[in-house]
Amino acid sequence: MERKKNSQPKLKIRKGDTVKVIAGDSKGSQGKITEINLATSRAKVEGVNLVSKHTKPNAANPNGGIVKQEAAIHISNLALVDPKTGETTRVGRKKNDAGKLVRVSKKSGEEIK
Repeated sequence: MERKKNSQPKLKIRKGDTVKVIAGDSKGSQGKITEINLATSRAKVEGVNLVSKHTKPNAANPNGGIVKQEAAIHISNLALVDPKTGETTRVGRKKNDAGKLVRVSKKSGEEIK
């Protein structure tokens, strides 16, 4: 019997998390996640991985021109920033006092909200 492969992996980062880019052209820059695409395992981060997009004139922008905007970056190139220390950290999961499964920082043991 064949087992079905999980098409969408469980991600350790979420929208609104502060992350640091650990690989690629934007290496070293930090920002907040604004959008996540589960199908491609990519995320858009504020002010990171900016690309120039050529736009035609339209109602919003009558002249058109070149617009800088964020492009998606692969999740493997992002590391979560620990809310307590400000350093990058890995993410673990534990049950809290209420018995609910929560994300915790591996470095400080702090709960990630």
